[in-house]
Amino acid sequence: MGDVKYIWNKLWIWVRNILIFFFVSSILAVIAFKWVPVYRTPLMYIRCCQQYIAGKDPQIKHQWVDMDQISKHMPAAVISSEDANFMKHPGFDEKAILKARLEALKGGKERGASSISQQTAKNVFLWPNHSWLRKGLETYFTFLIEKIWGKERIMEVYLNSIEMGDGIYGVQACANENFHKNASELTQSDAALIAATLPNPLKFDSANPSRYLEKRRKQIIAGMNYLRSNNIAPDWGVDPATIKHDATPQAGQKSNKKSKKSKKRRR
Repeated sequence: MGDVKYIWNKLWIWVRNILIFFFVSSILAVIAFKWVPVYRTPLMYIRCCQQYIAGKDPQIKHQWVDMDQISKHMPAAVISSEDANFMKHPGFDEKAILKARLEALKGGKERGASSISQQTAKNVFLWPNHSWLRKGLETYFTFLIEKIWGKERIMEVYLNSIEMGDGIYGVQACANENFHKNASELTQSDAALIAATLPNPLKFDSANPSRYLEKRRKQIIAGMNYLRSNNIAPDWGVDPATIKHDATPQAGQKSNKKSKKSKKRRR
């Protein structure tokens, strides 16, 4: 009996130490990422492994940019497309979750109802597959980033870490690869098109939009206009109209000078 009690005590101490380490390290990590740019996420490495297994060259196209280097249309576009109540809810949109569950119970297609905050927590700290363990950890990290980061930082990290194409992560890389411009120069139409691909960025391509994406773009633009007319859209980012288009592109970006020259020739 004494041996059993000794084993249980040792096991409890081991479990307790692991839990203490997890909570302390996770809180410190969230505090650090309130200011430190997120250059790599678990999903990026998982995708690299998948690319390698498929016989492709692993690639990560990503460049961190601060919110003041992102078009003001991008936050409005992803809120309109992904999480209309982002500015109001505490990290979880209970109405959207309940609606999704009711639709599934009625035999409808099961769809996700994750908020932008939940998606950010998953992208930065966790892995993409579905499980109760991951959902539980996602809830924990969502609570932390809502309390420690705040809405604007959550949006900044989200726009810099979200998958936007095959090997493309973040709005700067997407703007550079698919639109040959900086994230600060994205128009309302560009931003809406990028947001339209987010449910499945490996299937939908903002560089070659399908009819479905064009339809979604129009719907998202209508949603963006509604948010702005009702003063719901956040005033984050830079107005593309104030950007000087003859400015030198940032390092690692494709220049759009060639496209401008070709336009002049066609004229």
